[in-house]
Amino acid sequence: MKFSTILRHMREGVKNIIRNGWMSFASMSSIFISLFILGIFVLLAMNVNHMASQIESKVQIKVYLQTNVEDAKVTELQNKIGNIQEVSKVTVVSKEEGLALLKEAMGEENGDWLEGYNNDNNPLPVSYVVEVFDPQTVETVAAQINAINQGDETLPISKVKYGEGYVQQLFKVTNAVRNIGFVIVIGLGVTAMFLISNTIKMTIINRRREIGIMKLVGATNAFIRWPFFIEGALIGFISSVVTTALVLLSYKQVIELTQLDLSLMMIAMVPMEEAGWMTAVLIVTVGTLIGIWGSTISVRKYLKV
Repeated sequence: MKFSTILRHMREGVKNIIRNGWMSFASMSSIFISLFILGIFVLLAMNVNHMASQIESKVQIKVYLQTNVEDAKVTELQNKIGNIQEVSKVTVVSKEEGLALLKEAMGEENGDWLEGYNNDNNPLPVSYVVEVFDPQTVETVAAQINAINQGDETLPISKVKYGEGYVQQLFKVTNAVRNIGFVIVIGLGVTAMFLISNTIKMTIINRRREIGIMKLVGATNAFIRWPFFIEGALIGFISSVVTTALVLLSYKQVIELTQLDLSLMMIAMVPMEEAGWMTAVLIVTVGTLIGIWGSTISVRKYLKV
């Protein structure tokens, strides 16, 4: 196709949008509403997944040793636990550190309970804080740590705690939230596609007579299709750009309003820089492709050009 022909089709596509102003406005409005709802749910699903990951990342395994374990055995066990494939980090909490942490956790109101205890008569054992690469593997890692203990005749490990029972429930909830969010986004995406496609089809059906006249004067099918193709792409692109701007502006406001409350709960929303470009690329791509797809299918199948 010659460059001059492409320019001609583009001019015709733009003219069609202006000439059929109200129908173009109706199409853009429909696309805007559909993509706006889709964009909101995409951001919602993104943040639910992000927050679920933050909550899961706080899951740790705490390993308490017997009170009479020697320093050499503490180091040996730390190395064995650290060599477990799923473990990312093992931190030793000494008796002194454990006592300080316990006093801090109990606060001044309950400080009397620990009165008289110091480093000389510290009753607490040495412990480890074990972090894993994937929080979903804590149960498996805890079992491997117990196996290390059972393989040692002195049974140096007293307890292995990882929130057994509660952790499994937490993972069930976070996985369910992720799956529900994914299904909703996919469903809204498909719904948006059909809504936008039908709107563009109505626009083209409304101009059936115009297309018939073009055929009567000898225009080829390709000659008729291209302006509609460009028109659909422009309508989809303009609508998606406006939608992206409003969705991200709304998201910025939500972040500013909820930042303090969420920080108190030690969680945060997906940063604007990260969520912004992903949402923009998704909405603009979907909007433009649906515009092209809707106009192409409509001209070919419904008007039988």
